[in-house]
Amino acid sequence: MLKFENVSKVYEDGFKAVDSISFEIPKGELLVLIGPSGSGKSTTMKMINRMEPHTGGKISINGKDNNSYVASELRRGIGYVIQQIGLFPHYTIEKNISIVPKLNGWAPDKIKARVYELLEMVGLDPTVYATRYPKELSGGQQQRVGIARALASDPEIILMDEPFSALDPITREQLQGELISLQKKLNKTIVFVTHDMDEALKMGDRIAIMKDGKLLQLDTPEKLLHEPAHGFVEEFIGKHRIIQNPELMPVLDIMSDSVVTTHPQSSPEKAISLIRQRKITDLIIVDESKALQGIVSAYDVIKRVNTIRTIEEIMQPVRRFFLHDTASAKDAIIMMDESPFGLIPIVDETNKVVGLVTRGSLLSALSSQWTEPVAIAI
Repeated sequence: MLKFENVSKVYEDGFKAVDSISFEIPKGELLVLIGPSGSGKSTTMKMINRMEPHTGGKISINGKDNNSYVASELRRGIGYVIQQIGLFPHYTIEKNISIVPKLNGWAPDKIKARVYELLEMVGLDPTVYATRYPKELSGGQQQRVGIARALASDPEIILMDEPFSALDPITREQLQGELISLQKKLNKTIVFVTHDMDEALKMGDRIAIMKDGKLLQLDTPEKLLHEPAHGFVEEFIGKHRIIQNPELMPVLDIMSDSVVTTHPQSSPEKAISLIRQRKITDLIIVDESKALQGIVSAYDVIKRVNTIRTIEEIMQPVRRFFLHDTASAKDAIIMMDESPFGLIPIVDETNKVVGLVTRGSLLSALSSQWTEPVAIAI
């Protein structure tokens, strides 16, 4: 999908913002670029849509040199979300989202349908918000509109430059979760710049750590935590983020006890309503005694809503991918690598669901603040 080959950015005064970096981003991956101020992370992202032209090397999009595109056409084909949001204050929300589709020559009825679809997707009722103006929305609502606008023309690639950094912590965490859910549903290729390591660990399929224009390490969050390849990487992540003895930490300490469950005989319509209301990507299925039965993904429910009567028809059995409440954090770390669901239900001795460990909650536990520098041993 995206490929950097020895890409550099040198300004006229000789300053080298990006120094011969090479990496690839496959389709559907959410890659986080992170580093200290001046590391080159934002410049790297902006070179993709040529907001910053690169001065050396080659950037390819689906095998085609990005310099071979007309700049305006390239940018219209790539979604872009920034910290300041950048909504036009004198345009309604509908008109703000419509900008790129109009430039691309879409028919008015198609544009309107797309705007309404996207507003619903980001949790804003189109009958309420389409005719409002940006000043009538909260910061979190405006950022939802910014995301909808980036998705308007259905681009394959979305660039996000510290999109949530100006929001309050609660709104920020909520939008992080919603973006993860959207990404799972839409399978877009996202390049996400942040200065917040906790946000990077939560959001990224992989994380690229940069310093002084160089790419020091690009790996999964788990590998960065366990196997930092550079002294600065270890220091930047923070040695205190890594648990020394995960086998001594009970899984009860890292699980969330707020689990959204439903019964096998629930209709797909009720399941979708619950999924939207609680903003989740998977439903845990239990019987009348709260005993674990299986898992249903939001994607499967939406895809099959018109062809099934109950969600039991598409329920996936968890088989061995669950843990008892006597397990350790180490057990969850090992199982998470194998789990096809990206989550682990926790049950008691009667098989009743008492909690849930997700990739995000596990990484949050791994990155908790510890007073002593330690290392993980599994």
